[in-house]
Amino acid sequence: MRRIARLIAYVLVLTAGAAGCGGPGDPTTAPTGAAAPATTATATRPGTPTTTPPPSPPSPAPGDHTLHLPWEGQTRDTLLHAPPGYRPGSATPLVVVLHGRPSNAAAVRETSRLDATADRHGFLVAYPNAPQRAWNGIGCCTDADDVGFLRHLVGELVSTWGVDPTRVYVTGFSAGANMAWKLAVEGSDVFAAVAPVSGGFTGGRAYDDKGYKPPRPVPVVTFVGTSDRSHASMIDGIGRWHDNLGCEPGRPTFVDAGRTVEQTTARCADGSEIVHYVLTGMGHAWPGSPAYPPAAVDANEVIWDFFDRNRR
Repeated sequence: MRRIARLIAYVLVLTAGAAGCGGPGDPTTAPTGAAAPATTATATRPGTPTTTPPPSPPSPAPGDHTLHLPWEGQTRDTLLHAPPGYRPGSATPLVVVLHGRPSNAAAVRETSRLDATADRHGFLVAYPNAPQRAWNGIGCCTDADDVGFLRHLVGELVSTWGVDPTRVYVTGFSAGANMAWKLAVEGSDVFAAVAPVSGGFTGGRAYDDKGYKPPRPVPVVTFVGTSDRSHASMIDGIGRWHDNLGCEPGRPTFVDAGRTVEQTTARCADGSEIVHYVLTGMGHAWPGSPAYPPAAVDANEVIWDFFDRNRR
């Protein structure tokens, strides 16, 4: 019966659009006033040489920057924010933020408001752009080597910006959340913890392969809205994660006085934990962002508190 339920959920995902492959509330462009990401690439597919060399890399310093890194015959750009207290060469945490589909780095930067969180807590934030505005995540959507590129991006920031390699984290929205789940499995040697927001461990290898799990412990915190059109598949994906890693969920508890946000923590056989928040009435959204209806939990503060407690 469990497998039948999962097959039904999977069919719903395919017919309604996979969680994270675009959807209500997933902006496709930066809101008015947001800076568009700078690009220098003219290639349109892997293997096609760029016609112009990437600009010189920015010098490490507080503020906003754009990195241009060659990868698979393209020059891929990443928006980078360094907090006012950043000092070049100092060991600094890094949070990589992945946009939805079809969307871009400037949009998720504007809607997540993680720059302000970084300024309060002192970490770097990187917002990479995906080719064709979509990631090669779980069950969706390209054949680009995005896992390889994100490893390369982190390596560059470790070597030139002083990022602490034991404190590298990834979050993402929608299709970016799907990609974050993938990185939890295929990038466990790089990312100390992950935080998928409104995206699921669904589709592709995650659906049927019980061996598809991190080779080393990777803690997860995730957020799901009951009014998200892919709510059922995302909850099912959490169940699959529990099954694959041998996780034992604790008793759900409400974290707000209005009893609209339910938190469940599961301890897993490899020593990691997965904490998921279910928000009553929330759709495809980033909780606490002013770009969406009000929520009883601030995802940014929850995510950073979770990241700050976990190192690789």
